[in-house]
Amino acid sequence: MPGRQAKTLTQRDLMKVLKLAGRGRHGQRNRVMVLLSVKAGLRAGEIAALSWPMVCDARSRVGRVIEVRDQAAKNHRGRILPMHPEIHAELVKLGQLAGRSGPVIRSERGGAMHADSVVNWFASLYRKAGLAGCSSHSGRRTFVTNAARLVARAGGSLRDVQQLAGHASIAMTQRYIEGDDQAKRRLVCML
Repeated sequence: MPGRQAKTLTQRDLMKVLKLAGRGRHGQRNRVMVLLSVKAGLRAGEIAALSWPMVCDARSRVGRVIEVRDQAAKNHRGRILPMHPEIHAELVKLGQLAGRSGPVIRSERGGAMHADSVVNWFASLYRKAGLAGCSSHSGRRTFVTNAARLVARAGGSLRDVQQLAGHASIAMTQRYIEGDDQAKRRLVCML
């Protein structure tokens, strides 16, 4: 897929992927990985580097924000993201199963997964789901696209989407946003 962007996920695709990810002995961990990608826009390396202190409050309970610390973020540009309710609920379940210390996403051996392993895991998941053109970046592109479409309703701007994505420039954020032919038709008819 060199030179081409990862495809974005529809709501139907997401439901299919979450169901598939939830199967097996690491189902809870896998669901969290999908949601961190689609509902928080985290990169594969950020998912791999995420630790419980980054998602828990001072009382070690799953908090209301995800603190992507500088050492976990691309170009050491950390950020704080409001936590989506679905991520919160799934992290609570995962914390009950795995404990709330160390890496959030653990490998088979119990340590943190490597970023390459996360990339490969997503590729395998999308292949099993029959979603051609999807990669570990699909969830992130889906997050940025959906945020850009909804940001005006929330009273924000594209700058807010840029900050949530952790991009250095709005130009980079714009490259992530998938166009929508139906929305363009509706917009032209509104003029």
